[in-house]
Amino acid sequence: MAMPDLDHDLTGKLLIAMPGMEDPRFAGAVIFLCVHSPTQSMGLIINKPMEEITFADLMAQLEIPKRGTPPATPVCFGGPVEMRRGFVLHSLDYPPRGEDALRVDHRFAMTGTLDILEDIAGGRGPQRALLALGYAGWGEGQLEAARAVPLEKLLLETDAPYLTPEPFRVKVCEPKHVSVTAEFLSKLRSEDFYKLARQTTINAHTLLGI
Repeated sequence: MAMPDLDHDLTGKLLIAMPGMEDPRFAGAVIFLCVHSPTQSMGLIINKPMEEITFADLMAQLEIPKRGTPPATPVCFGGPVEMRRGFVLHSLDYPPRGEDALRVDHRFAMTGTLDILEDIAGGRGPQRALLALGYAGWGEGQLEAARAVPLEKLLLETDAPYLTPEPFRVKVCEPKHVSVTAEFLSKLRSEDFYKLARQTTINAHTLLGI
């Protein structure tokens, strides 16, 4: 497996949804990428607070006792994958520990264990933290392949369950999904959405002879 192109490593970077994103889960979303490699890409949506539940509610459900007044830790919708799991994005004054924790960059780490929730509730947690329920993820080599294909050879189709955005993945494909995928690819490739849409349409007409 080839090593990632470090000039285009997106770890620790933000992906911002294009205007007009139809999928409500990603509309207006800002995704902080915690992992970006040839084998996996995983990020947390950091700007969609969950109004129906608070950090205190979660601590009560998990039967985690609190000591004093814990910091007001925001709880966000982190993405549509594994929404029953919590992931804490936090400052490095709280060192990442164990297999379910990783250092993202020189600013942040991510921890997915109960220990950090207990420490936050007990006033021993990081100075800055955000709890995300669920995450957004992409499969092996998917982002790299999507970026590497020359625009003149790029095609978008409706019957591509592993390229379709996460909420629709491995489900019935519909023509409307093409625009959602095109929006994501235009951001990923740093290309104008309308230029990408126009060129991929030309590519399809050339291939099909229409």
